[in-house]
Amino acid sequence: MSYPTIPNITPTITVDHSGAVNLLLVSMAMEEISLSHIINAEAENIQHVVGTLHGTGTAASIDDILKVSKGVRQTLTEVVRKELLLQMKLETVLSSISPGSNDTPTYPPDQTSGEGTFNTTYR
Repeated sequence: MSYPTIPNITPTITVDHSGAVNLLLVSMAMEEISLSHIINAEAENIQHVVGTLHGTGTAASIDDILKVSKGVRQTLTEVVRKELLLQMKLETVLSSISPGSNDTPTYPPDQTSGEGTFNTTYR
């Protein structure tokens, strides 16, 4: 048996501080979108089991409702944990931005001038 041959790939990627902050903020936004989809799916599970989702017909038994409720509770517990991690990540990223510096990310770009602002005020 032979070992795989891995080519020597050395791509050159340059990202400045502002670009790194933008990438981190975008990744956090995408995670938030993913979590919103998970929450929506759990809401649809509840609607399905109680019979209020369009086209599902009759309601389920008490045992089915309790099973779904337990699963939803476990899933939402994990979503909350992920939200807490995202909160800490956001605080860390925002603390790396110096007020008034040129590294302050600008997004979305202004449609007329090509420049924009990114509100980094965090409360």
